[in-house]
Amino acid sequence: MAGSTPASPTVDVGIAAGVQSRHVSPGLDAWRRFRRHRLAVVSGGILFLMVLAIVFGPWIWRVPIDEIDFSARLARPSWDHPFGTDDLGQDLLARMIYGGRISLAVGLAAMLVAITVGTIIGAIAGISRGSVDAALMWVTDLFLSLPQLPLLLLVIYLFRDALKTMFGVEGGVFILIVVVIGGLRWMPVARLVRAQFLSLREKEFVEAARALGASKWRQVVRHILPNALGPVIVAGTIDVAAAIIAESTLSFLGLGFPPDIPTWGRILFDAKDYLDHAPHWALFPGAAIFLTVLSINFIGDGLRDTLDPRKVM
Repeated sequence: MAGSTPASPTVDVGIAAGVQSRHVSPGLDAWRRFRRHRLAVVSGGILFLMVLAIVFGPWIWRVPIDEIDFSARLARPSWDHPFGTDDLGQDLLARMIYGGRISLAVGLAAMLVAITVGTIIGAIAGISRGSVDAALMWVTDLFLSLPQLPLLLLVIYLFRDALKTMFGVEGGVFILIVVVIGGLRWMPVARLVRAQFLSLREKEFVEAARALGASKWRQVVRHILPNALGPVIVAGTIDVAAAIIAESTLSFLGLGFPPDIPTWGRILFDAKDYLDHAPHWALFPGAAIFLTVLSINFIGDGLRDTLDPRKVM
């Protein structure tokens, strides 16, 4: 048309490039949202440093965990023993590094058990209708009503010796504690997954998949479950912290790992009679449990804010 100014190709290309450059992948967008949560980022750094110390510590600090030195009995922290020693002169730093591996392994394994069982039961209940859903939720409510600590003690007393015979002392106790703690932590995950499924199965994209002939299994695996994983991941971080506390409680009560396997809870149990003379013996494992659980909880808060689509950060 006369008098009209033709659009510049350079401007069009620049606008398109600007739009393209503003596109951010979901992973980068999630990281941007997560790093806004300062406490979660700091907690992630603290937890990462603790994991590094636990994994690579034995190659740097080569003191054996069972080396007895009565001349250094109940020694305070020093250059020779940065965390001090116990009543047998054993180095607490070496025992803390070894015990951290067990405590974190128990927490992660128990979390995987709880998340797996809870997700399966919650998904079946959420996608089913009628009697199946009611029966599964009845079982979930039944397990929720059971007192956890007495049940933990009962199961350990009944099956500890048999598992020790089958898998050895350390392996048997590890399997027992992981299965028992994970088996008593799946109920909140199941209720959470069921609620997500009940909401998501009525969404438009699931209705479209159903109209296109997708089977119920495909609807669950390809459409519903991936969109329900956000709250499950957050619940998993909380379960890690709860499992570490449960294992520490059992070890503190003398019902966890044997005395020669120094978990953080077992070190606390051994230190309880020496709080007046050697407070460092209880201080360091207690601080390790506190920092680990607090860091995991703050990371869970950050993940919850990151994976919540309703939050604008």
